[in-house]
Amino acid sequence: MHVNVKLDRQIRCAVLTVSDTRTVETDKGGQLVKTLLETINTEIQPAHYCIVKDDKVQIQRQIQDWLADDIDVIITTGGTGIAQRDVTIEAVTPLLTKQIEGFGELFRYLSYTEDVGTRALLSRAIGGTVDDKLIFCLPGSTGAVKLGLNKLILPELNHLIHELTK
Repeated sequence: MHVNVKLDRQIRCAVLTVSDTRTVETDKGGQLVKTLLETINTEIQPAHYCIVKDDKVQIQRQIQDWLADDIDVIITTGGTGIAQRDVTIEAVTPLLTKQIEGFGELFRYLSYTEDVGTRALLSRAIGGTVDDKLIFCLPGSTGAVKLGLNKLILPELNHLIHELTK
């Protein structure tokens, strides 16, 4: 599914995959995030894509490094479930200035109705802001990435950036 979005300006993005097992070659979720963002003419510098272990300190360190850069949006994929090693939400939530509760609510609703049914209750996907930057944390599956980006993030990206920077 391709989303027809025209950006008001080029939006600078960073993509973080959280996984103990993925490599650049096997990171389908992170690569799909990059591909979908590139279809709407966002900018992703090579230094703004990486994979870190399911480790709270590593996740926070990478996000904080990017927050110091000229980035508009950070999208993470992976580590949002309920397994012991899933710590993306615990790492990101304390960094947020404001949480966008509607993102997680709508993501779970759409996951339930369009993708995985009742397994959607396992998702702890979140969205929020850190000052004038956006952060979205998605599950690692390609279905979740497609759903989150195509149905929620990409259609609202212009509006979200506008609201943060007005």
